[in-house]
This record gives sequence, C-alpha cells and structure tokens, in this order.
Amino acid sequence: MQEQTARFEVGQLVAHRRFGYRGVIFDVDPQFALSDEWYDQMARSQPPKDAPWYHVLVDGKTHTTYVAERNLAADTSRAPVNHPLVHNYLGAFADGRYAPAQLAN
Repeated sequence: MQEQTARFEVGQLVAHRRFGYRGVIFDVDPQFALSDEWYDQMARSQPPKDAPWYHVLVDGKTHTTYVAERNLAADTSRAPVNHPLVHNYLGAFADGRYAPAQLAN
C-alpha cells in the first residue's frame, strides 16, 4: 500500500461528514492501523485502508473515534472541544486549534 500525506494535523478541529459530530485530532496514522475484524465491523462504508486515519476526541462525549480521512472535514467553528481527555493529549487552545502536547523530558 502506498502512504498518502495527511490532510489534517494533531490539534486540528474536525467534523464527521456522515455523523455530524465535531472533535479534535489527537493522533494520525498514515494508513489504517487497527485489526481487519474492527474494519469489517465498524468501517461499513469501507474507506480506503491506504489513506490516513485519525484518532479523534469527540466534543461533548467521553469516548474517542477512529476515522478515515474521507469522512472528515475541517470544523470552522473555532470553538474548543469539551472532552475529559483533551489536556491529556493536547496543549493550549488558541486561534481555533489546540497546540500539540509538550513531550516530557
């Protein structure tokens, strides 16, 4: 499989095209990285495995999602995400996005 360049970055606000929720990206996989069983059960629209996939903290919820790039759009609300883990993965919120978390030395 040929890897593609990710369109979104860690800290960027996104919206799910099919399900309408918004969130923030906290990790990026250059291609699908979960099991075939997960893909068969959860990825019913069968998005490409060789394109980027994103780990997303869902606004107003306590869970995360794993989403194919084709199912995401940039969220232009510029509003912070309400998620209990946001500061575990990301830094400060400013100008409509989160800074990546600082790595511990």
